[in-house]
Amino acid sequence: PRPVAHVPAVAVAALAGFAGNEWVARHRIRVGREIGSAALVADGLHARTDGYTSLAVLLGAGGAALGWRLADPVVGLAITAAIVLVLRDAAREVFRRLMDAVDPALVDRAERVLGEVPGVRGVGELRLRWIGHRLRAEVALVVDGEATVREAHRIAVAAEHALLHAVPRLSAALVHADPAPCPGEADPHQALAHHAPA
Repeated sequence: PRPVAHVPAVAVAALAGFAGNEWVARHRIRVGREIGSAALVADGLHARTDGYTSLAVLLGAGGAALGWRLADPVVGLAITAAIVLVLRDAAREVFRRLMDAVDPALVDRAERVLGEVPGVRGVGELRLRWIGHRLRAEVALVVDGEATVREAHRIAVAAEHALLHAVPRLSAALVHADPAPCPGEADPHQALAHHAPA
């Protein structure tokens, strides 16, 4: 522990640092969420940590002004713990993005929207993945096995249109229409998988 000099100046600097960092944090987090940038959100969380660090410095200055010599080192350790926690959360979010992880709520919303499209009997497969700051969908729909190619295409286009309007930051959707198997008929996808070379 060392004596803290110029405590009023330290307090003013701490308040200014908190206000500036919190403003920057809110701006970066808001823009990062708008454009789908996990890195910008993580940068905003970093700025927020800097703001909390400034508040902690204010507490340390207050403790020093009251004569508690350990205030500054205790606050330093608390700041270290806060940085570790924010780093953990930010690293997890960036790692999930690198692994193409998508919020399960978006997948649920996409499945629900697809199920409401007239002519869709089921959603066989749905994949959402990040490409930069945008999402891309790949969908296999089940439609009436007796539908014409033109009808199946119309259903696929309607499903694509519904997805693009319902899922934020979705820029493209590749929609494939599979015919529902007739009674006693094998699913063509299972047959292909069975005969595919290992």
